[in-house]
Amino acid sequence: MRAEVKVFGALVPFFALATALYAWFTDPKEWVGILGLLLTMLFSAFISFYLWVTGRKTDARPEDDLQGEIADLSGDYGHFAPYSWWPLWLGLSVAAVALGLAVGWWLFICAVPFLLVSILGWTFEFFRGAKAV
Repeated sequence: MRAEVKVFGALVPFFALATALYAWFTDPKEWVGILGLLLTMLFSAFISFYLWVTGRKTDARPEDDLQGEIADLSGDYGHFAPYSWWPLWLGLSVAAVALGLAVGWWLFICAVPFLLVSILGWTFEFFRGAKAV
């Protein structure tokens, strides 16, 4: 996990500098941006620290080995439905629910049933026949 630690660790001084420059150019009158950048810096530090601690407790991954081969990463990545339409419907219904929150409650109320059906459809996609719920 060294690469991830380095990426998030490099973001910490970047956001610290961005916070200082933003505070300098806005004459600390606009606190929302300063606090937002400061919190982004702190969250990057938290993630970097978490990945560092986790990386010390776990074994090295194949991608952490500089002398590793591409074949070292082969293996099972899980079961994925190659021709599933449910993620499309789930994405569209989530977009409609979010749009309903922004535009009007009537759209939110109309979109929630589609969201529930698409979540259930994707969850129980492979439950057929004797395994059906």
